[in-house]
Amino acid sequence: MIDHTGLSASDFDKSKAFYTKALSAIGYALLMEFPASVTGNTDVAGFGEPPKPDFWIYKGVANNPPVHVAFRVSSRAIVDAFYKAAMAAGGRDNGAPGVRPHYHEHYYGAFVLDPDGNNIEAVCHSPA
Repeated sequence: MIDHTGLSASDFDKSKAFYTKALSAIGYALLMEFPASVTGNTDVAGFGEPPKPDFWIYKGVANNPPVHVAFRVSSRAIVDAFYKAAMAAGGRDNGAPGVRPHYHEHYYGAFVLDPDGNNIEAVCHSPA
């Protein structure tokens, strides 16, 4: 099992604002934040469902190549809400909400590029 993951953000404040808005649609919140003076290296921000963050961003050079992170959600409506929130937060479309039958018959996902071009997805595996 994966406990947590993260990615580098070239504009930490812009990415933090993007993820705060985009991930709120799936029930995530900004739960922890530590400056470089605490980490000894760089600023970090952790998002998740209370009480524990499981997705982190940190100030640094953008990932090259960009990464793909998919968040599993419980309904197609949440996928739609994520896409809408992420686009409103400045994300770029990389695949509007819809069924992706080439993965499996109930795969319903939406893909948005974050400020650094990382492919961020919300996906529901349940039937409509």
